Amino acid sequence: MARKIRRIPKAVTKLYQKDFYHQPGTLPGTIIVDENAKPPTIFLIDYNQTNFIRKQIATPEDCVPYLDTESVTWVDVQGLGNQDILQRLGQVFDLHPLVLEDVVNVPERPKIEDYEDQLLFIARMVVPKEKTCGFYSEQVSLILSKHYLLTVQEEPEHDCFEGVRIRIDRSKGIIRKQGADYLAYALLDAMIDGFFPVLELYGERIEELEEEVMVNPTRQTLQNIYQVRRELLQLRRAIWPQRDAISSLIRDGSELIGEEVRIYLRDCYDHAVQVMDMVETYRELASGLMDVYLSSVSNKMNEIMKVLTVVSSIFIPLTFVAGIYGMNFNTEKSPYNMPELNWYWGYPICLAGMAVIGFALLFFFWQRGWLNNSSTIKRD
Repeated sequence: MARKIRRIPKAVTKLYQKDFYHQPGTLPGTIIVDENAKPPTIFLIDYNQTNFIRKQIATPEDCVPYLDTESVTWVDVQGLGNQDILQRLGQVFDLHPLVLEDVVNVPERPKIEDYEDQLLFIARMVVPKEKTCGFYSEQVSLILSKHYLLTVQEEPEHDCFEGVRIRIDRSKGIIRKQGADYLAYALLDAMIDGFFPVLELYGERIEELEEEVMVNPTRQTLQNIYQVRRELLQLRRAIWPQRDAISSLIRDGSELIGEEVRIYLRDCYDHAVQVMDMVETYRELASGLMDVYLSSVSNKMNEIMKVLTVVSSIFIPLTFVAGIYGMNFNTEKSPYNMPELNWYWGYPICLAGMAVIGFALLFFFWQRGWLNNSSTIKRD
């Protein structure tokens, strides 16, 4: 039975990237290619201490001559948009059907699976956007064997592996002297380190939002804070299981991972912990910004109400005076019927008295400190 792809509701999709789940009862190992996925491009790098080959190949079968050699072969598949090529790739590398399903049906939770002569590591890679805020996130699957490493990227436009490619090309460090397990570590380390530039941008973005919240918070400020919180949640969902998977690999070990490489993986795990700490710190700061924003808006409203109250308090006695003098009086019947109406300076004296009352109230409010602006937050 053909497997249908059902999409998570749009509101959830925006928060958690694109998520798919399969029709209940579908045959395990069935792969479904997303209709919007880019067609795969296959690159091959084969190297040892003395020789180096880097080229693009047309079909998965072109990898076969390099898989049984003593040199290290790195096959990098970029894109998941051709089901036939992916199935042929599974035949060439003798991939278990469940491995191919995990590789193709994205996104999968970062994890590690041991298949005797192959080790599957699913991870997430993030790359900062150049012209706008945010980041690109994609799934990367690493299938490690004794002499080769197969990587499958979700899309071909962005990755953080160029530094590793340059090290192999120029024989920098010890990568050309090590096996495929060290290459897998190098790629994992590059993916973990790729989180740091993204988090640096979010640190700067949070500082800008702090300034904005304290000086002039607007509705757009609230939307920006909410967007930062959601994106940080995406980073947390990417790095948390990835950290656990690396820890599991160090703890349980594998015949395909040498003891020396396990030591390097400890450093990779430390970097993942640092990333996790930074993500949690920024999430707390973003949550704090939400509280500061609400407090700032509340203080702003209090200042507005305070100004209106002061104005009302000043005009209440003036209205009282004006109301008294606006009453109808007949001075011919009694000299006590508002005698000020017959005074020569009655009108100026009334205005002056009202002005004195107003300024006296202002002076009283000022002395009590009620005219100070308490909504502005000063930064050290």
